[in-house]
Amino acid sequence: MPPHPGTPCPIVTLLPGHHWNPKVLLPTAWLGLEDAEMAGKEKPMELQNQASYRNLQRREEAEHSSPKSAELLRKLRIMEANQQDKLANIMEALGKFGPFQRRLVALTFIPNILAVVFMYADLFVSGEQKAYCNTSWILDVGPNLSMAEQLNLTLPRYKNGSFMTCRMFLPVTWDLDSIIKFGLNYTQPCSQGFVYPESKTRSIINEFDLVCGEDFSPEAAQSMFMTGLLTGALIFGFIGDKLGRYPCILLSNLGIIIFGFGTSFVTSINQYLFFRFGLSHSLVGHAISSMALTVEWVVGEHRAHSIILSQSFYSLGLMFLSGLGYTFPHWRLVFVFGTAPVLFLVSFIWILPESPRWLLVKGKVEEAKQELLSAAERNKRTIPLPLLDKLQVPGKKVANASILDFYSNSQLRKVTLVMVIVWFTVGHSYSTLTLKMEAFGVKQQLIEIIPGMMGMPARLCGIFLFEHFGRKWSMAGALFQGSFMNLLIPFIPSDLKTTLLLLILVGQLSLSTSISMFFAYSAEILPTVLRATGLGLVTLAWASGIIVSLALMTWSPPYISNYIGYVSTILSLSLFYMLPETQNLPHVDILEHFSIYKRSRRSNKKLSKEILLAESKLYSEVNQEVIRNTLLNAMMEPEPDLFSSPVSSKEASTNNQEEGQALGRS
Repeated sequence: MPPHPGTPCPIVTLLPGHHWNPKVLLPTAWLGLEDAEMAGKEKPMELQNQASYRNLQRREEAEHSSPKSAELLRKLRIMEANQQDKLANIMEALGKFGPFQRRLVALTFIPNILAVVFMYADLFVSGEQKAYCNTSWILDVGPNLSMAEQLNLTLPRYKNGSFMTCRMFLPVTWDLDSIIKFGLNYTQPCSQGFVYPESKTRSIINEFDLVCGEDFSPEAAQSMFMTGLLTGALIFGFIGDKLGRYPCILLSNLGIIIFGFGTSFVTSINQYLFFRFGLSHSLVGHAISSMALTVEWVVGEHRAHSIILSQSFYSLGLMFLSGLGYTFPHWRLVFVFGTAPVLFLVSFIWILPESPRWLLVKGKVEEAKQELLSAAERNKRTIPLPLLDKLQVPGKKVANASILDFYSNSQLRKVTLVMVIVWFTVGHSYSTLTLKMEAFGVKQQLIEIIPGMMGMPARLCGIFLFEHFGRKWSMAGALFQGSFMNLLIPFIPSDLKTTLLLLILVGQLSLSTSISMFFAYSAEILPTVLRATGLGLVTLAWASGIIVSLALMTWSPPYISNYIGYVSTILSLSLFYMLPETQNLPHVDILEHFSIYKRSRRSNKKLSKEILLAESKLYSEVNQEVIRNTLLNAMMEPEPDLFSSPVSSKEASTNNQEEGQALGRS
């Protein structure tokens, strides 16, 4: 019915491209059919002021009132985050992927290549060596004996005629003729070291005599390296969020130089393992901080592209390591020349920027402006001063966060828990597939080289999947395929070796793709204030999965590792629906804005890419206050089935026309 004469008519601002609705100021393009029917019912509304919009209690009531209200509330949160993210507008003016951003991404290539060199160096410096007891005592009585004659006189033989590797004849004081005539009978363990007459290279095996009970296990060394990743991920994740990305990267580079070159000069196997442990700390610190820095400087679709592209260079690292391993005959030279490119990282002191997003959440607005102006100069772009003056600290105050927020924030806790389970599954499945390939007699070097070289095109496919299927379901598909291959292998007859090796290779390629996609997704979804710490947590879960797989496959029956793989895979895939989609969503800087990922539990509707793009376009064209009030009016609209009887579409249309004419006359 028309308003009472003399009643002031509210001033209504229409959204561009949307028609007048006298009851609800919400574009019908955002509503389903049921919502449109609700819009036509007789329920007069009032625009809400800014104070009521910020009322937390009203938001919570709206969220729990109905799934539609919760979905609208989520859109409101996205728009609030968009409006407060002034940095996104500056990034648009700066250039999404100009020369500055391309140089920043390129700076991650060399560290990623070196990371693979150091991670898999054990495979090339610890090759199998056939050792025999050192029996040089016989040269005192026969100095002209050849190596073959010396071994023939001083070493016992197996029944097949080969020399024993860990036993020798007891030395005697006879002359050479007596030894040749009567021979030696009593044996003992090697007491004077070992010799390696068949070896053509110098490895840590014959350098430190890691044979005959002191054998070197590449799996044990890999476990030590992964243990370093566990502790380093937590330490450098904390440092990256507290001190910044720039100092954390410089500290990591210093550690890579010290522990990388230092490994070349160790004098014992214990020192070797210690330096490898320290090196793993530095590598994971650099990986976490550089990934966070890249995500915070690159915007839009280029965020995931940059991370996946940089990780594709791991394949080049394996090629580089293979060339070093087969070129240099001494293991120390492998580390010297493998670490030499690290000296380039010293230049990061002058050419690496700090993250403007991290500076803003820490309240360093002026420093953030300086970084942005420097980047604009590099891109030959100009940032409008009014836009730069609007830059401010996100939220009401400087953001202070700690690792405890991963527990206290319910939405962040849920997302992190799912990601930890998924990362554990990826690490466990990939390591299990690698060890299964080794069980078929494939050389350890080929086990890493072949999947690594094929991993580059597989990882680059992740960019295509991300753009066409979104983050969430692309990751789920890659994880399912890789894990399914791992679970299928135990049911294939062992005599079908070719089929088994093919399944293992397909599984490794799928999991390699999923690792790159998961890193990109994790860096996108985590808030800036805890991004490095969160990346450290998921890296810890990934390394834990590898360590568990190594331990179970080495010291327990294989079915135990398979059982854990079954459970973790089923759990990961069943919880995957809880992860939100991050494609086309704004950056989240503080924990208060993390609620944009929150969805109603009773709502099964998904925001499509087109709706998100439309919201982004509207954001730049219309007043955000109008959108807020519009969405709040829609959320306050009561459910039709609770407060009124159903109204036909024809009746609703008639009522709308009559009331529109009445309001127009008033």
